[in-house]
Amino acid sequence: METQIKFETADQGEETARADLYGLLATLLYVPPSKDLLLVLSSAETNGEGVLGEAWTHFIETARKSEAELVRDEYEQLFVGTGKPEVLLYGSYYLSGFLMEKPLAALRTDLQNLGLERAEHIVESEDHIASLCEVMRYLIASDDILQANLATQKQFFATHMQSWVGTMCDAIITHPQATFYASLAQLAKIFFDVEMQSFDME
Repeated sequence: METQIKFETADQGEETARADLYGLLATLLYVPPSKDLLLVLSSAETNGEGVLGEAWTHFIETARKSEAELVRDEYEQLFVGTGKPEVLLYGSYYLSGFLMEKPLAALRTDLQNLGLERAEHIVESEDHIASLCEVMRYLIASDDILQANLATQKQFFATHMQSWVGTMCDAIITHPQATFYASLAQLAKIFFDVEMQSFDME
């Protein structure tokens, strides 16, 4: 599952905006942003409304003040480190307390049923938050109506993300060394909350 960032025009609808935000989260949580990506983010519009719009504005303002090298250092300190990372980004850890456990096996089964598999060059396991966000992006943006439908999105999110992504975001937000990623995690948490509310309304 490759992560990539794409920006679309605002008139392409809410579903495109959802897919784009999942894609952005996948990109930034898999690897730290390059200088060019930070420049792209810095030029993004900040005229959104509501709590999600406010979180987006704050994130973009943070990106405008960020330097790629410092953000890379922050990413490595938070999510890589030596030994156990400061903050883990894997669903199995939050669901079972351990990495590479039963939740990952269940996820792999569901991905296989969706016809999805991890690309060879992706080193992280499928329960990494970046991979899960990329799956959600695919389920929203794909032209395959048998897979890219609201019911499938709801089931995948509820099964593999809903119970733990807020805890993960809080761990990032409250980490004393997090700045860029605290802002991103705040955006992610609010976005995930909006997703949950939207799914519940369906």
